[in-house]
Amino acid sequence: MSAPKVAIVGYPNVGKSTLVNRLSSSRETVVHSEAGVTRDRKEVGADWNGVAFTLVDTGGVDLQDEDVLAESVRDQARAALADADLAVLVVDARAGLRPGDAELAAELRGGSLPVLVAANKVDDFGQAGLAAEFYGLGLGDPVPVSATQGLGTGDLLDRITERLPQGGGEEEEEGTVRLALIGRPNVGKSSLVNKLLGEQRVIVDDRAGTTRDAIDTPIELDGRRVVLVDTAGLRRRSKVAGTVDYYAQLRSERAAERADVAIVVCDAMEGVTSEDLRIAEMAMQSNCATVLALNKWDETRTDLEDAKARVARKLRQRPPVLAVSAKSGRGLTRMVAAALERADRSREQIQTAQLNRFLADLQTVRQPPAKRGKRLRMYYMSQFQTAPPRFAVQINDRNLVTRDYAYFLENRLRDRWKLDGVPLVIDFKGKDRG
Repeated sequence: MSAPKVAIVGYPNVGKSTLVNRLSSSRETVVHSEAGVTRDRKEVGADWNGVAFTLVDTGGVDLQDEDVLAESVRDQARAALADADLAVLVVDARAGLRPGDAELAAELRGGSLPVLVAANKVDDFGQAGLAAEFYGLGLGDPVPVSATQGLGTGDLLDRITERLPQGGGEEEEEGTVRLALIGRPNVGKSSLVNKLLGEQRVIVDDRAGTTRDAIDTPIELDGRRVVLVDTAGLRRRSKVAGTVDYYAQLRSERAAERADVAIVVCDAMEGVTSEDLRIAEMAMQSNCATVLALNKWDETRTDLEDAKARVARKLRQRPPVLAVSAKSGRGLTRMVAAALERADRSREQIQTAQLNRFLADLQTVRQPPAKRGKRLRMYYMSQFQTAPPRFAVQINDRNLVTRDYAYFLENRLRDRWKLDGVPLVIDFKGKDRG
């Protein structure tokens, strides 16, 4: 059985994300003093006294806010509640009972979902009486807690686990592929995720920077278990230092590090920019296989072959470049197939006999370099690691290896086993001789 879900809901800036981090003993959610940081729903695993469950962080719900983005945040919170086994309504004990709290409580009372009230920001035991005001919500005994100090969170976890249905959490299945969609702000990453899922799982808005967290969503694609990871738009760190987007940036980078394949989403109307190339390089340095997707293809006349040639010149891994459209769905099947193929190639073990035949053929095609009358000799090649693939080549003298010939070997290796877009490492083993 999957882990039961606990939806954390409340008015903006009451400390929901801080509480999620405290209850899960993690720093998975973005926390900032600015109100309205959380927008999509973010799932975080937690465990208390052997009971596993999933906390679902949501954006601040203001039922009176008529902004389009606020409405999307409300829809995400309601979706989290619809999928949850228990709700925790977080309120600000220091601010007291506000109309927004009462409106949200009235909506929760009208449903069948069990609800707990967490009166947050009770930072010392002398303030515990502040929670009494929230009996008026009609949702039972409020639990005084401090998400920042940790006071009362053990009591809250006890109450949560008592109210949850019995059932264990499930581990991520072996063979599950993590696909992270990364890229600059406003290139259509969330739209692509929603199109693949067939639902409005993450908020989409014309304003750049709508996504603030890395949102994991399990799905089955082509008969395979996949976790799609939508991420915040990546900028240069110097441009977001000191803002809430800095923390979103860190989570996007971490999402790429944990992924098997990064789908670098580019805006086809702008082509592959230098910033797109930088982001792809960042993913590659994280040992993540890479595919470039030119989104909004139905709105542009960009030359695909020119884009492919630019990527092949600039990026050592030579990732495939595909034309896609989140709006029409064009190219998404090919994009997913290409991403899954890169994940499989990264996990493959190539037989030593095949590698040695390849090494012999390579030296016939292009003779190894020589220095001061001494020629490089390559005797033996084997693979000793997967994901990413890592190879060892036994040679006579490492000082004889030139950058040009090493790249030649790497490119031929990619061509032979279709490793374009897959990170790989080649270690030359031999003596260093002066």
